[in-house]
Amino acid sequence: MRRTLSILGSSGSIGRQTLDVAAACGHEVAAITVNHSVPMAEEQARQFRPKLAVAVDEAAAADLRVRLRDTNIKVLSGREGLLEAASLPEADTVVTAIVGVAGLEPTLAAIDAGKRIALANKETLVCAGELVMARAEERGAEIVPVDSEHSAIFQCLQGCRNRGEVRRLILTASGGPFYGKSCEELSLVRKEQALKHPNWAMGAKITIDSATLMNKGLEFIEAMRLYAVPPDKIQIVIHRESIVHSLVEFEDGAILGQLGSADMRLPIQYALTWPERAPGPAKPLDLLSCPPLTFQRPDPDTFRCLGLALECARRGGTSTAILNGANEAAVGLFLEDKIGFLDIPRLVEAALNRAPALDSPGLDEILEADRAAREAVYQSVR
Repeated sequence: MRRTLSILGSSGSIGRQTLDVAAACGHEVAAITVNHSVPMAEEQARQFRPKLAVAVDEAAAADLRVRLRDTNIKVLSGREGLLEAASLPEADTVVTAIVGVAGLEPTLAAIDAGKRIALANKETLVCAGELVMARAEERGAEIVPVDSEHSAIFQCLQGCRNRGEVRRLILTASGGPFYGKSCEELSLVRKEQALKHPNWAMGAKITIDSATLMNKGLEFIEAMRLYAVPPDKIQIVIHRESIVHSLVEFEDGAILGQLGSADMRLPIQYALTWPERAPGPAKPLDLLSCPPLTFQRPDPDTFRCLGLALECARRGGTSTAILNGANEAAVGLFLEDKIGFLDIPRLVEAALNRAPALDSPGLDEILEADRAAREAVYQSVR
């Protein structure tokens, strides 16, 4: 099936790979959005000729508008432009590849417009999962995950007639570049080391989250919301080879897993074509060249970010929004060389202790929890 896409965050890793899939599979692109990556946005716009191009940054939008003045492509800016791209009538599918809680409002706008959501923004479900899933059911919007782990689970569940047959979901984690290291060794980690993931090529923020194992904690919370399962029915295992992308165990003891190469174009394509499959650009897995597959327990005590995420998963309410907001702020400071690696979990935990968590929050309360968490982190380092 060929689709017409609006790609929110087209300059990021997922956005660029979505365009690879679109080019290879013949999908049309109706809208692209970037923050301030003007040269890349111009290149993408000229190649795919979308109806709409958005640069959230006002100055970047003005520059892009001049660059594209010889075309009929509409250029918008700011929050309004982002929301228009998310609800554009010409698009039937919205790929939400914006990093962080900034993707929440556009995702809700796409849901309200009844789009298929190819969800690559895990923070949307971490911060407001119950609200988002309820809105999607109410509006008849499909949410299909793009994260490799959740895509794997989604694929494994396709043959499941009754979700009551599921015993547990098993999320695999590579363990990042520092798995097996002690707290003392982690205290010496430098940014350049943390940005070298052993298996995946990703953006800076998610790469740091993978190094701290916060990414797996966020995916744990996302799985709870996406599949409506309690935390005691989700398990995390370290799988260093990143070949088994996740698994589902059923009540009879059978375990189904999805295997593949470390190529995000496969889950991206599946989110676009589901329930159909088609040839695509992803590199196939060669079983005869695979290393032995290993599985180990994670260490949430040494990797405190994972431990904090699991605690928030059980606590619920706005604690997950506080967790996410504080982590985004702390990772940003680490990438700016303003704090050390182990300061990330320290600052997140301090924010969780400082900002009160509310049960059954609405959107305004979720956004306020996110703001308060970021402010708590910034005040801690002033």
